[in-house]
Amino acid sequence: MKKKTLVMGASLNPARYSNFVISRLVSHGHQVVAFGLRSGNVSGIEIDTELKNYEAIDTVTLYLNPTRQEQYYEYIIGLQPKRVIFNPGTENPEFYQLLKDANIDFEVACNLVLLSTNQY
Repeated sequence: MKKKTLVMGASLNPARYSNFVISRLVSHGHQVVAFGLRSGNVSGIEIDTELKNYEAIDTVTLYLNPTRQEQYYEYIIGLQPKRVIFNPGTENPEFYQLLKDANIDFEVACNLVLLSTNQY
């Protein structure tokens, strides 16, 4: 089953993992939306610079350090995703608890590894 995924912390820089994961998600046939500091296009996906009320988000994958995540807690919880993936460097026990309280699953994992091992 293909999962609609929001990439938080999307980057236009092809050397960044968030950029690479957008391309990999698209190549695996997942519907992707992206939020970042700079607008642009990665693999046909427009990076939004304003928060939108995306519908039917299955997964939010984070590429924001814990300090930067704080301003998005309510927004992400409000989207009511099925899960949030904390990629390496984004681990955040405070946010884990908020997600638990909201009955949202989370994983501390590398999105790229999950895709490459068919565990996404």
